[in-house]
Amino acid sequence: MAPSDSPKNRDAFSELMSQKPEAMKQVAGPDRRDGLLAYVESPASFPGSRVLYHTDDFVAIHDLYPKSTVHLLLLPRDPSKFLLHPFDALADPVFLSAVRAEATKLKGLAASELARLLSAHSQSDRERRRAMEVEPPLEELPPGRDWAAEIRVGIHAHPSMNHLHIHLLSRDMHSDCLKHRKHYHSFNTPFFIPLDDFPLREDDVRRHPGHEGYLQRDFVCWRCGKGFGNRFKALKEHLEVEFREWRKE
Repeated sequence: MAPSDSPKNRDAFSELMSQKPEAMKQVAGPDRRDGLLAYVESPASFPGSRVLYHTDDFVAIHDLYPKSTVHLLLLPRDPSKFLLHPFDALADPVFLSAVRAEATKLKGLAASELARLLSAHSQSDRERRRAMEVEPPLEELPPGRDWAAEIRVGIHAHPSMNHLHIHLLSRDMHSDCLKHRKHYHSFNTPFFIPLDDFPLREDDVRRHPGHEGYLQRDFVCWRCGKGFGNRFKALKEHLEVEFREWRKE
């Protein structure tokens, strides 16, 4: 659900999305992997810098350790689903339809936030930015860059947390929280399964990520395809260069 292009609404939306997650500890519990439960049960107890919005059925939050410029999580609140493995929960066509609809809404917010952060660097958005500064405002703005196309939506084949969550993140992989092999490979190999691919066939090899060895693969740049073998530091340095080029598109 994209916000209005009026300056008043743009400012309000930017204020909401510009609030960055604080350096706060993961929600405590008997198991670190249960850290998302508090958001599902009591989303109103968290500040807007953590919880973007919540409904009776879903909670949308900032990932506490983002792996890209924009990284959000969608948390279903249905107690009959949220402890299931994604493969099982998303096999229900009614539930899958609801998740897809909500993910589409959140993807619009993620795309708007990405545009807010990076539009000033983007050549594709140049004419749109100029048009937004015209007085009186134009009735229709140039389309500009398709920021929604830069947002990926999916789940991990082997989730690190017990409660069902869907990742929505920009494709850049530019973050101080990207610190080791698993962080990169979990989003840049078939270990990361697009929501659009569900429900999965029973013989889909992505059901067996350990057997397929996705997290042990050599590093390959998501943007240019250059290989880095086992050299994570070299990959990180390269990703910095690719980020600057990508945001200029």
